Amino acid sequence: MSHNLLQGKKGIIFGALNDQSIAWKVAQQCFAQGAEIVLTNAPIALRMGEINKLSQECNNAPVIPADVTSNDELKNLLEKSMEHFGGKIDFILHSVGMSINMRKNNPYTALNHEFTHKSLDISAMSLHRLLQLAYNMDAIKDWGSVVALTYIAAQRVFPDYSEMADAKALLENISRSFGYHYGIRNKVRVNTVSQSPTRTTAGSGVKGFDGFINFAEKMSPLGNANAEDCANYCVTLFSDLTKYVTMQNLFHDGGFSFTGVTKEIIEQMEK
Repeated sequence: MSHNLLQGKKGIIFGALNDQSIAWKVAQQCFAQGAEIVLTNAPIALRMGEINKLSQECNNAPVIPADVTSNDELKNLLEKSMEHFGGKIDFILHSVGMSINMRKNNPYTALNHEFTHKSLDISAMSLHRLLQLAYNMDAIKDWGSVVALTYIAAQRVFPDYSEMADAKALLENISRSFGYHYGIRNKVRVNTVSQSPTRTTAGSGVKGFDGFINFAEKMSPLGNANAEDCANYCVTLFSDLTKYVTMQNLFHDGGFSFTGVTKEIIEQMEK
């Protein structure tokens, strides 16, 4: 159902890979709520071609490639987006993450640190790079909104989440720190959304994911939040209904983050 929460707003969506992506669902919901969007992903991801389907669905939204480790490419993305919109940007979704060590099955106790530097650069420093460029270019409208997707492994140990836990912790701190500076100058709010484990292409690659997603379901009073509901939540954060929410890490996880144990888990352990 559309309530036109984003009517007249313009935003950039990072990270839509395929229809399993949270970013894909966010793009669909933003468009359904009246927004005009630009889609972006790494050039290698765009070569898969699926994002073109999303572009067509969203009134032929421009697809602009951008390597998030490149200042020049991010600057080009911001410039071309503002040119397309005819002005500044209202909102940005940062849905970017990649761990080379996890792909190589390197455990946390045996990381290749060159890979780790790359993972931190892509998954966390990219947010700082993007915000710094947008800040210096004055690219985001006053009272605009930036949301980055994160995970509770930034606060708790999930052994197989490996270096991505470090990346998410850095991502969340960048959100708070830049949220302060951007808020002071332009009232731009910056938040992270800590989502339930979600069956995306990236998430499904984590070792033991199936077992963990079932565990999280049993540990969450409301159950796991799916990608569509995460998209709905992001829409509210892009809207004017949340103008005074900033520098927050917002859990969207059915209550998992504040549940010590559930009766269902106790009963299972006592069998």
